[in-house]
Amino acid sequence: MEVDIVEFVVPVENNKTLFVWDIEAGVTEAAVYEGLHAVFSSFGPLYLLKVCPNAPLSTPGFYALIKFYSAIHARKAQQHTDGRSLFQNSPLKVRLSAKQTPHFLFGSRPLSHAHCVSLANHCLGFDGWTSDIITLKELPVDEEAGGGASQTLKLGCLLQLSFPRHGVTTRGAALLQDSFTCTGPDAVVQKRCKLHRMVREKALVEAFSRVLLVLLGDGKVMVELRQTTEHLFEETAGLVQVRDWDQDQDQVMQFPAEEEDWNEEDLDLSVW
Repeated sequence: MEVDIVEFVVPVENNKTLFVWDIEAGVTEAAVYEGLHAVFSSFGPLYLLKVCPNAPLSTPGFYALIKFYSAIHARKAQQHTDGRSLFQNSPLKVRLSAKQTPHFLFGSRPLSHAHCVSLANHCLGFDGWTSDIITLKELPVDEEAGGGASQTLKLGCLLQLSFPRHGVTTRGAALLQDSFTCTGPDAVVQKRCKLHRMVREKALVEAFSRVLLVLLGDGKVMVELRQTTEHLFEETAGLVQVRDWDQDQDQVMQFPAEEEDWNEEDLDLSVW
């Protein structure tokens, strides 16, 4: 029985990446995207599906880059789609990426909040996991921070992530700070609401970073936890204490991007 382990990190391995070409012209890029997504998402959750038009001097049409979270899903998708017409009249070419860059050169980037939720829902179902806020509070800032019309807000969040069917529970913590120009009470309220949302999302991402999904060949999924000794927060007498945290301004975590960026240089067109 095949077993694969999926982590809540951005997939960069070549054995999780498919390159699709010989996609016919005559339809819109959006229609190509929908056709590819319908076919390939049936093999497993996708991290990325990018459709691009062929180069100007090439035959009109499209090519696509598809990244799976699981190497097993990527391999099965390649085997069952290569040489088949699928959603068009002529057959497609589907290959695994042949790029041989060592994984350690990329490092591990955690998934965005949206990707974490999507992956968990796909593998475990909408009722397969829950998150509960243990503590969410505003924390004091240095007196030197801000000044004048500028105001600084700092919030900390401790959150519990649970998988009831698997008897697994873990926690995630986040600390976010933002300085802004105060133009009135409404601006403070809006900034506080935004910071509340983002610190909750970052705490959930941090909790998911410790989770491993074990995909079994029979379609079942097991949940395990990565062993770690890192703890940002501990709750004592109803208060959140921050430890091992450098209070220098340049060490304070700033707002994370809502989605991971990708760039054209990441599109590896070498194939097996």
